[in-house]
Amino acid sequence: MALDMLGELEAFATVARKRSFIVAARTLGRSPSAVTRAVQALEESAGVKLFNRSANAVSLTEAGERLLPHAYKMLDLQREADEDLAGISGLANGWIRFSAPESLAHGVIPRLIAQYCERYPQVNIDVVFTDETIDPARSKLDFSIRGAFPQSSDLIGFPLWSYARYLYASPAYLERCGMPDSIEALDRHSLILHTAPRILKEWNFRNDQQAIGFRVHPKFRFSSGAAVFQAALAGVGIARLADWLAEPEVEQGRLVRVFPAYRLTSSSGENPQMHAVYPAGNLPQRVKMLLELIRTFGDNVSRL
Repeated sequence: MALDMLGELEAFATVARKRSFIVAARTLGRSPSAVTRAVQALEESAGVKLFNRSANAVSLTEAGERLLPHAYKMLDLQREADEDLAGISGLANGWIRFSAPESLAHGVIPRLIAQYCERYPQVNIDVVFTDETIDPARSKLDFSIRGAFPQSSDLIGFPLWSYARYLYASPAYLERCGMPDSIEALDRHSLILHTAPRILKEWNFRNDQQAIGFRVHPKFRFSSGAAVFQAALAGVGIARLADWLAEPEVEQGRLVRVFPAYRLTSSSGENPQMHAVYPAGNLPQRVKMLLELIRTFGDNVSRL
């Protein structure tokens, strides 16, 4: 089977796995018409019909069932060949495009990119910093970094690091307004709420003995996580922040942890996780290496 059929095989295998041309197109970051044309070209080349199509369902024909394992083998061979060639070339060229939360622009991603590009100076990197949820397939990105809790989707998940959230305030704010002596006392304080990608109505506090739900009445609402962080540093109020972001400032005396015994979790008591998502398919080796470098940040971050 000619190498120029690999794109058609990828379209065929993805439609077979997703049982939908539309979902397969979204997974591959291509248009539905392009995926349909690729499958049709493969059917014409093979001289057989590969799918039974109806208004509500897509299923494999007998020929499609027979071809599918061979398609997977061909795609695996392609991936292995790409990785071997990437190793020979030193991953020295190409673009990496991804999105990341704005809080990662605070030194983390720029510092990691500097380390990466010192080793691979010919790689170009394009980063979209936003707290909105971006679909990397639709936005033509290699991957998207997200915080909080992984969502069920057609995207592939790549765990980066787990973390905990706590409340933090600056020494200046606490000197001016006092340290709250109970969670209920937060109602008398200036609370800063992060509103992207969604507005939370309740903070869930948890320690080894109990879980407490607190209805948040914020004085300030920001769509930017970086703005929430900077506002806490500036003494605007009390904010919920990730430990990987805030604890280095605690060590420097610029922030103080409020209610240090209580984590802020999901309603079920889970800690959040930084993770990347990407469309199904083969990631270029240069992209995998960058993701692995980003993953090491969580292993080395300062936490108290």
